[in-house]
Amino acid sequence: MKFVQRLGYYLGGFAIGLVILMFFLNGKDASCDYSPNARTVKNISSKTIAYSQETIDFVNKQQLDSTTIINLIKYGSVDFAKSNTKLDSCKVYHIDNSYKDQEMILIVKNCDSIATITQIDYRRN
Repeated sequence: MKFVQRLGYYLGGFAIGLVILMFFLNGKDASCDYSPNARTVKNISSKTIAYSQETIDFVNKQQLDSTTIINLIKYGSVDFAKSNTKLDSCKVYHIDNSYKDQEMILIVKNCDSIATITQIDYRRN
């Protein structure tokens, strides 16, 4: 069998496989979150979000809404060097993000069923 024929069979089978894969995965929320940052952010985002009193005061003062806070977490970058991930009960994560051209810091206490934002503030240089 010539190389061109083998290549044709390969590409034909590959195309059929892609069509079948698209048929089975159509409408499903499939994602590939393999990096530690993506897994941590997805884990926190999937839980009920609670706010400490300090966070509530900051949010009210800065007139932020819950969607903004969730997006700060979802698209933020976890700083594992400043996070405390060695705890058994609730790990504490330090998330950096920016909002309206200002760097923000979120401290999130991630427990089994709830994630509590214990602190949110603008980064001071």
